Amino acid sequence: RRCIERLPVELAKEHCDIPSRGGADMKIQVFDPPMCCPTGICGPSINPELVRFAADLDWLKHQGLEVERYNLSQQPEAFATNPVVKGALVTEGNSCLPLTLADGRIVCSGRYPSREALIGFAGLESRAGAPAAKVSPCCCGSLSDEMECSEEKPSKGSSCC
Repeated sequence: RRCIERLPVELAKEHCDIPSRGGADMKIQVFDPPMCCPTGICGPSINPELVRFAADLDWLKHQGLEVERYNLSQQPEAFATNPVVKGALVTEGNSCLPLTLADGRIVCSGRYPSREALIGFAGLESRAGAPAAKVSPCCCGSLSDEMECSEEKPSKGSSCC
């Protein structure tokens, strides 16, 4: 299961396991791989992807969503006591991390989702200060078990892969 952010929204709603509830009562949980600090934004060499994602999560909190973030090296009990996360780790190993859950369901695995994807996961309408969500938040393997995230744009006429 991997996050695919290039599927048209209409198709994603048909084929993807996207939580139906959304808005301010949605809970987003992020289970990070082992890092030296809670956000990974520390030390002499900071990964810009972690900075972007931390800002995106902060933005979600300011939209009224509940956001929880767990680091495997600092909070292993959160990983061990969550059956969804534990199952993903047993099946895929640490390659499933980071793992993003929306209301307890996996919506992205193996990478940090974009702000557009987070907006989609949370069921938020595009708001000031956020990019418009013009693409699907995810396709969680319903169309094909071999789907992988891709930074490349899909070829014309393809759904996403």
